[in-house]
Amino acid sequence: MKPFDFIRADSTEDAVAALAEHGANARILAGGTDLLADLKHSQNAPGVVLDISGVDELTTISLADDGLHIGAGVTHSDIMDDPQIEEHAAAMILAAHTIGAVQTRNMGTLGGNLVTCVPSMDSGPVLVALEAEVVVIGAGGRRQMPITEFFVGPRKTILAEGELLVDIIIPTTSLGKPAHFLKFGLRKGQALALVNAASATWVENGTFKDPRIALGAVAPTVIRCLRAEASLNGKAIGTDAINEAAKIAAFEAKPIDDFRASKEYRIDLIEVGVRRTLGVAAGITRAGGE
Repeated sequence: MKPFDFIRADSTEDAVAALAEHGANARILAGGTDLLADLKHSQNAPGVVLDISGVDELTTISLADDGLHIGAGVTHSDIMDDPQIEEHAAAMILAAHTIGAVQTRNMGTLGGNLVTCVPSMDSGPVLVALEAEVVVIGAGGRRQMPITEFFVGPRKTILAEGELLVDIIIPTTSLGKPAHFLKFGLRKGQALALVNAASATWVENGTFKDPRIALGAVAPTVIRCLRAEASLNGKAIGTDAINEAAKIAAFEAKPIDDFRASKEYRIDLIEVGVRRTLGVAAGITRAGGE
């Protein structure tokens, strides 16, 4: 590991000031589950590591008029244990359970998972299906945007130099929306997703209302399946409608062949994942079933 300077921020203002001073030479330390591995093996080590793990405002979960706010420094274990998450966005708990091992969940943060921005991230699909928004701050001020705009490409977000992700908001319109998440990997624990899927929908008079479908590990970023959603909206809830939407979602995705799975296998998993998550969200199947 190459030497570096260490700065500990006590507030978001401290963090923004340090980022403004050190620019691209600084890396942010929150949980450290990704950064510490990079520091040990990367040839492009930073000159400054900025520790934001002690910033209290980044580690809170709170309900406000505009929705459920989850600080970027909230850990996956925090999400799993929080009663507000369980009440208003329980599918996030399902996703958090699939992330790494217990030690990773205890240290790793939601913000870190999003900023790392690998296509197979487990927290992304649920947040996309619930139409979450993110808040970033920097020397130029505050920006808020849909989470789908935050993701740019593999390991690339919209964050500009000197900006910091501080908050994730699940809007009031999505609180309590029935949703479900599934991850397919080569083993049950500590595996990158071959495909992960999340679906959310309101049920109104036996029909789908505002369905949302999101997929990970099937494109350069987590995606929403807009055509599949449109095929469901207002339609009577049933297996035929769900099966059709699952096939459309597989068509919208752009999975690849790699050493972990073929494109064809991933397409099959997309259909299964969408079918199962939609079925649970719509209340016609139970978790784990078809």
